Amino acid sequence: MNAFLQDARHVFKLDPAKFITDDDLEAVCESGTDAVIVGGTDHVTLDGVLDLLMRIRRYSVPCGLEISSMEAITPGFDAYLIPMVMNSRDKKWMMDIQHQAIKAYKDLINWNDMAVEGYCILNEDAKAFQYTNCDLPDHDDVVAYAYMAEHMFHLPIFYLEYSGMYGDEELVQEVREQLCHTQLVYGGGIASKAQAREMTKHADTIVVGNLIYLDIGEALQTVEAVNTENIARGGDKRASDNA
Repeated sequence: MNAFLQDARHVFKLDPAKFITDDDLEAVCESGTDAVIVGGTDHVTLDGVLDLLMRIRRYSVPCGLEISSMEAITPGFDAYLIPMVMNSRDKKWMMDIQHQAIKAYKDLINWNDMAVEGYCILNEDAKAFQYTNCDLPDHDDVVAYAYMAEHMFHLPIFYLEYSGMYGDEELVQEVREQLCHTQLVYGGGIASKAQAREMTKHADTIVVGNLIYLDIGEALQTVEAVNTENIARGGDKRASDNA
């Protein structure tokens, strides 16, 4: 399993289908974030992924590709993140696409570059929710998915994705309490330093995406907010929680 996100507390996610200026991209890559993920839901093309990858590679920040289209996979990333959408109604998004990819590319895959993510999408208005044909889980469902991710599937990552909507802090904390070895990643709706710092109290890693395109200055400040919270909690999130 790739350790790309293992020590990451703050991550920026860039959508290859969205425009970002060179100045803003430099600010993101030089911000002190732990990593950058390239990923999106729709209109993700090989040309778009390659263009963004080449621009990011001017900087030293670690960069991973979250795979949403087999046609847009390219060498050159530090890691490849493979989502399994646990609350999809369609087995396609949990098992079938991954199965097809293994059939086609198993001889080319370096599993040291891969990390599988158990995804739970919690905003029914989000494109990702609709595209992957999800059911909206209730509180107990989400906790059970987290438990399955760790204890049944032994996944390295459980990703709570609110996709444009700020999440339920109490639920994120309860999910966190289910996980000892699986890393909890939170993404969705973070629009301020205060929200970034609050979610850092509960999740191992927070992902900031849409805010980059809405307010780059505020997005950059989330890096400092996460670092400040980690220092206040003793640096190592799991160690401080389990102390």
